[in-house]
Amino acid sequence: MSWKARKPRLSRLLSRVLEPLEKALHRLFGERYNPTYQSGVLALYLLGLVVVSGLPLLFFYRVGSPYESTRWIAQSAGLAWLRSIHRYASDAAMLAVIWHVVRMLLGGRTAGPRRRAWISGILLTALLVVIGVVGLILVWDVQAQHLAQSSMRLIEGLPIFSESPRRVFADPKAVGESFFFMLIFLHVALPLVLVFLVLFHTSRVARARLWPEAYLARYYGAALLLLAVFWPPALAQPADLLQLPGPVRLDVFYAFWMPLVELWGPSGGLAALTLLTGLLASVPWWWKPEVELTSQASFVDEDLCTGCTQCFQDCPYDAIAMVERKQDPGSRRSLVVARVDSDLCVSCGICTASCAPMGVGPPGRTGREQLREAQEWSARAGWQPGEVAVLACRWGCGESPGWDQIPGLRFMATGCSGSVHTSVIEFLLRAGATGVMIVSCPERDCSHREGPKWLQLRVYHVREAELQARVDRRRVRLLACPGVDVGRAVREAQAFGDELKACLVEPVELPTEEPRCKLEEEAS
Repeated sequence: MSWKARKPRLSRLLSRVLEPLEKALHRLFGERYNPTYQSGVLALYLLGLVVVSGLPLLFFYRVGSPYESTRWIAQSAGLAWLRSIHRYASDAAMLAVIWHVVRMLLGGRTAGPRRRAWISGILLTALLVVIGVVGLILVWDVQAQHLAQSSMRLIEGLPIFSESPRRVFADPKAVGESFFFMLIFLHVALPLVLVFLVLFHTSRVARARLWPEAYLARYYGAALLLLAVFWPPALAQPADLLQLPGPVRLDVFYAFWMPLVELWGPSGGLAALTLLTGLLASVPWWWKPEVELTSQASFVDEDLCTGCTQCFQDCPYDAIAMVERKQDPGSRRSLVVARVDSDLCVSCGICTASCAPMGVGPPGRTGREQLREAQEWSARAGWQPGEVAVLACRWGCGESPGWDQIPGLRFMATGCSGSVHTSVIEFLLRAGATGVMIVSCPERDCSHREGPKWLQLRVYHVREAELQARVDRRRVRLLACPGVDVGRAVREAQAFGDELKACLVEPVELPTEEPRCKLEEEAS
């Protein structure tokens, strides 16, 4: 099959494990407000709130009296809510980052050219943990004391110290203004490094989205504000270096590593964290698609390329460039031709559907290969009266067995919906299907970022390679539906078939002389 694109086996296993949680979130938030579909941009938005809420607090923080100044801020009517937002947004940002990692694993978006983004993302997460730990220590309550001492114990695991770093806490007077001034400096300087890492993280993505839609920003911003006003985080007792801290309530997002240090000591805790980081960094080499075909870069048939630049414009990863063509004397070919950078191409196949003459795409998944497969698929059983062809993305609803043997529907799993060439839609209607429904992932949850958007524009808004005007749009239906709600997709497909039957839409005889539709005649 030309559309063999499948998620990695581990992605499918993780999907089954998390399916109850994903369904619950889908029912609670719906597609529009589901935070898991926009976890990356939500993390950046929440970090923006952390910065905006934290800057005013700096002016009231005193390195000579850290706990007292923090307590004054927490009791001030004008600043308490800012501190609460600063704290809650920090935890929410880490939660969004964790879920962003999960979404990448669920979609198999780790291997090949995405290694760079994955590894830089691990570095971003580690740096975010360090910034959070520094911020928690600045409060200098009993949690901060425990966190600071555990941090020093962890650093002891590095074989570079002749004396124990924890000795700084042996004398309470040694932990003075210089110590907290250094922490303030790190808490301000490290976020600047974070900014450069974010830019590096998204540098291979075309039209990178770094901010959520306005409605989502307002919705979650208001939720954080209400939480900050009506349930402010409590301030623990002040740190006392002359006493061992008793039971301490730890921040689960930034102090998760402390039990490892307590259990295994400095060397064991450091070894465990190093092993965890190494395991996460190695993910691109063992969490990858099973079918090697899905990781092959697109190629360009230069004899067919017209230099229209559409594949260059549509590529979500800036993997296609237009270069000057070597012209023979008297040649009528285009002056420029598309070229694919295999180091950037993730084999999404979106360029396939953007090429009218079908001259670009991954090996075995070009528009011509799609048409041949559609022809074979149609010929295997023929079309029954009123039968609807359903093409569903394997990265979403196409993975579900819920389509099997449903009366009135003929199902085929495809690659990303944005890679389905519009000539396939036309062919299926001409071959005998009463209607064609393409089920894509929600736009914000597309494994290849922009597939549903380009599909919509090609079918309804004449974006090349557009669905031809001779095709009756009443017989074509697009549906964006997450994989956890395949039942809805099945119901919509059945309703679409019933609607076509009720309207008595007769098959339309389409002309066959168009160049884009000659391929199946040649194949037969």
